[in-house]
Amino acid sequence: MSSQYSPILIARGDADCFLLPSMANRHGLIAGATGTGKTVTLQTLAESFSAIGVPVFLADIKGDLTGISQPGATNPKVLDRVRQLKLEDFGPIACPVTLWDVFGAQGHPVRATISEMGPLLLSRLLQLNETQEGVLHLVFKIADENGLLLLDLKDLRSMLQYLGDNASEFTTQYGRISAASIGTMQRSLMMLEQQGAEKFFAEPALNLDDLLQTDSQGRGVVNIVAADKLMQSPRVYATFLLWLLSELFENLPEVGDVQKPKLVFFFDEAHLLFNEIPAPLLEKIEQVVRLVRSKGVGIYFVTQNPCDIPDQVLGQLGNRVQHALRAFTPRDQKAVKAAAETFRVNPSLDTETVLTELGVGEALVSFLDERGQPSIVQRAFICPPKSQLGPITVAQRQELMRTSVVAGVYEAAVDRESAYERLQSALGTPPSASATKTGQPPTSPEEGGFFSRFFGGGNAPAPIAPLPGTGSARKSSRRESESLMTAAAKSAARSIGSSMGREIMRGVFGNVFGGGGRRR
Repeated sequence: MSSQYSPILIARGDADCFLLPSMANRHGLIAGATGTGKTVTLQTLAESFSAIGVPVFLADIKGDLTGISQPGATNPKVLDRVRQLKLEDFGPIACPVTLWDVFGAQGHPVRATISEMGPLLLSRLLQLNETQEGVLHLVFKIADENGLLLLDLKDLRSMLQYLGDNASEFTTQYGRISAASIGTMQRSLMMLEQQGAEKFFAEPALNLDDLLQTDSQGRGVVNIVAADKLMQSPRVYATFLLWLLSELFENLPEVGDVQKPKLVFFFDEAHLLFNEIPAPLLEKIEQVVRLVRSKGVGIYFVTQNPCDIPDQVLGQLGNRVQHALRAFTPRDQKAVKAAAETFRVNPSLDTETVLTELGVGEALVSFLDERGQPSIVQRAFICPPKSQLGPITVAQRQELMRTSVVAGVYEAAVDRESAYERLQSALGTPPSASATKTGQPPTSPEEGGFFSRFFGGGNAPAPIAPLPGTGSARKSSRRESESLMTAAAKSAARSIGSSMGREIMRGVFGNVFGGGGRRR
């Protein structure tokens, strides 16, 4: 398929290496040992995507990618590379940037609700075993059936506490709920709180539209998440990016083949995503990577070695930039050979040997051609970025946050009525009191147990009020409409009856559609 967008020059050697915008959503890989130039390659790609109007999302692990927001200075090394590659019309540019931070210190806060995260991702985050994961799924199911919103950590903790204290009420319908499993999850939640997770699990939740912005000149906004502190908890970092990827997958419409991506998503330190990953979650990740292309999203994994990526995912990464690999041990030598074999052979190039000889900023490059086939691998130097190399100052960061299109939208957290508040209110009257007074034996929750007595059992919850004053009139209107749709959807789901499990549909990673106030 031809594109109205010109090919993007990424590297130059014996032959020029162009990335076709129409093939950029076929995913990619940036790999190489520490210090070989992966970060600069990432910045060059992000800068190039922004220039053609494609929004970008990336995590800034080392804190030096924010320089993309400033015009490049007269760096001698950059100028030498420009002369070496004979790059014409090379001039300093700055990309539009929005800064984000899960902890709200170095950027606008990024938040999600417990319901949006879903039980599958939460199980990985809490490092639960199969039995404990089953209990967590049960917590979500019971909350769904009774219109109890799981928005923040205290909502989840209160649900776990009630299920633990009143496990006998649910045994007949759901099976035995282990007190040990409840205790393990409560301790894991406490550890998350100590790591600052209560700042992430809150509202207002991130509106995905805010990641798909372009500026007045049509350039794509580069969304940078400060990840230096987040990386202190690698599992939290990986789960956060995986959640965001799943949200994009579930919310964006199908677009098929596109002339350029709607968003390019860079997953740095990708090996953290696949460390000790259970098979069911790996299967879901593979599914997302395979299908999100049709949503117009390109995923680029950044890691030290291609072997860090499972084969079923690696096989879907058509655009590749491979920096130098080290071969100090037998295992390293096997990795070099495996990486060399993934490229389309260049008869004039000994790929395996070259992989260990590449200099800083030099790489083996292979992008997809117009037919979607990998091009012959080329040894080339990556074009230097036109924006600033290195981090920005504190004053520059504050100015970017002040002038951002989302300034003031996410700064103030909102705590609306949810499971915690409703459970606290209901527990003012002991749940066993009514059964004791009437002399009737306890029954299952749907037939008159705790939730039936206090919340009306399986009846649909009342429409949830929209969040107050956290965005424009357009966003407020969308929240109101969504709240009504949420209530209607839950009512319809519950009308199916217990034979269908009375469950709200969950997405690919176990998310609740609309259950946590998701904004589209």
